[in-house]
Amino acid sequence: MDTREDPLSLDRIRNVLIRLEDTIIFGIIERAQFALNPRIYQRGAFKELTDTGFNGSWLEWFLKEIETFHAKARRYTSPDEYPFTKDLPPPLLPALNFPKILYQHPNCVDLNVNPSILSFYTRTVAPRITHRATLELAARNRAKGIIGDEEYEDDGNYGSAATIDVELLHAISKRVHYGKFVSESKFQSNPAAFVPHILRKDRNALGDLITKPAVERAVLNRLGKKASHYGADIGMDGEIKKSPKPVPRRRISTSRSPQVDLQARDLPKADSPLSTAGTLVDEDVEEHPEWKIDVEEVKNLYEKWIIPLTKEVEVEYLIHRLDGMTEEQISALQHQGDAQSTETSLRPPTITTN
Repeated sequence: MDTREDPLSLDRIRNVLIRLEDTIIFGIIERAQFALNPRIYQRGAFKELTDTGFNGSWLEWFLKEIETFHAKARRYTSPDEYPFTKDLPPPLLPALNFPKILYQHPNCVDLNVNPSILSFYTRTVAPRITHRATLELAARNRAKGIIGDEEYEDDGNYGSAATIDVELLHAISKRVHYGKFVSESKFQSNPAAFVPHILRKDRNALGDLITKPAVERAVLNRLGKKASHYGADIGMDGEIKKSPKPVPRRRISTSRSPQVDLQARDLPKADSPLSTAGTLVDEDVEEHPEWKIDVEEVKNLYEKWIIPLTKEVEVEYLIHRLDGMTEEQISALQHQGDAQSTETSLRPPTITTN
């Protein structure tokens, strides 16, 4: 994490989230070139791994090996990084002195939703973004006489697919967990608005406080445009490839009136004689850009999963924002008005133990 700027500045947080959009979209583009390869998500599917005593999936093994190295390089000492693997080794390098940014009571376990991210990704996201490659693989296999269950899903690119999966998972995880920074920033700007709802554990009210529908619509609109640009298939001439798409309409041209477009259902039947006043003409075939990914699927991924899960993280963080504080500390927060913040609100409370 770069701490040269204020980590809780909403402008800085927004810039981080926008850059993560690029990372996620490019990851989807890369993953979409391979078939699903469901075997890499099944625990115990590789004898080569079980023989070593590892009973997880191929992807979980990849995560473990990669995150073990990253942990030694102190990646997970950064407050915006969350591993999928437990029991990682300590860093080989001295820990960096990150400022106190997020609030956490010493007796509480840090919120980490990576198990949910991994489960949803392997069950829902990966099958959707690899749909086209999987169908193309099936067509090639049928041409070779391979039919039935053997024709689908598995192209053998286990290493390449898992490598991209790991990169995508880390980017999605960072994006989702950045909701904590959003919540802390908004809490510090106006603690009095949040404290009553936190005390009542009112998740719906807290969700309403941090939700900005206009911002979410802007995010989805931006994602659609990015996915269209980044996912366009560029030809050797540097132009976007286009494929012909027939238009389900025809027009009747007459010498007595302007050309009038008619829906196909309004046209004369094939065996019906045409009026001598006009001639039936096919519409010009339109060309549409070719995309390497399903643009709507990218928007759907954010709208139906990433944004709601981020909101869950934001609300859960706020629910525990007052944990361990004294009544005096909470009362002080309740009297802080708009646009006020305090260093003491970030400082962990003094815990008295018997």
